[in-house]
Amino acid sequence: MKNYKYIVTFILSALVLVGCQDEDQELGELIAPTNVQVTAEIVGQDTSNPFGDGSGLVKFVGSSDNALTYRYDFGDGSDVVSAPLGVVSHVFAKTGVNTYTVTVLASGTGGITTSMSMNIDVFSSFEDEEARDLLSGGAGLSKTWYWAADKPQNIGLGPNEVQAGGEHTFNAWFQSTAWHSDKLCMYDAEMVFSQSPDGDLTFEQIAGQAYLPGGFAGELGVAGDTCHGTDVVPSLVGVKNVQLVPSSSIATIDGGYRGTTISFTDGGFMSWYVGNSNFEIITITEDRLHVRVTEPGFAWYCVFQTDNPND
Repeated sequence: MKNYKYIVTFILSALVLVGCQDEDQELGELIAPTNVQVTAEIVGQDTSNPFGDGSGLVKFVGSSDNALTYRYDFGDGSDVVSAPLGVVSHVFAKTGVNTYTVTVLASGTGGITTSMSMNIDVFSSFEDEEARDLLSGGAGLSKTWYWAADKPQNIGLGPNEVQAGGEHTFNAWFQSTAWHSDKLCMYDAEMVFSQSPDGDLTFEQIAGQAYLPGGFAGELGVAGDTCHGTDVVPSLVGVKNVQLVPSSSIATIDGGYRGTTISFTDGGFMSWYVGNSNFEIITITEDRLHVRVTEPGFAWYCVFQTDNPND
């Protein structure tokens, strides 16, 4: 279907920085972005589908004068997203037609910010009630998940781009053994999915630390291939809201995965930390969860279970 772009009426509000004259001189001239505008393209929108094709996908393009970078708050409880060029896509997952207040914050020199808010109506028909119930045990219930530490291939590594032989959907580069020797510190993790009577899903890691693979840990300047606590990964603790959103990776498309991604708010993740809060479901049953989480160039494969391997 043809996609239509439109510009929504917006409200500008400059956020004023207060400081002494000497501080202003050190920072140089503080320039607030002006003329902030955003176009919102609802995928699949046409005269027959005024709120989109049901995917919930919206593409945003922000522009302004004097902006150095942009951030988006989508108004649906998901994390604020940075978009240096003002271009970003987002999936609104709540089923039905819903109104969201999207705020874009354009930052200029010295961090001075101008914000713009817009209301947008989006239709999503995506549902995976089965996955919601399998993760949590059902409405009003909770379920605890553990690493499948006593099983081989509880963690694996493969490419995130298509290779010469076509590989990109499995752990082609590394497959762990059971109780893998350099990952023992992560195997005491306990992770709980809970579902409210109304169907809202939350997540909390209630035991264990975060495991950081070497390459990603190096980017943070900390030891890799070991576990870290909240001093390195503050988002390890706390209850996170969870949305189940449609998957769009090449792995889901070509690999025949379930088509559902677990998306955590507030930097949430399932024990394996690579700075990504989206865990793509490969398969899920009552007692086994196989997911894929990516970092640039890499795809990690994690297997969890409901039996505590430490018992």
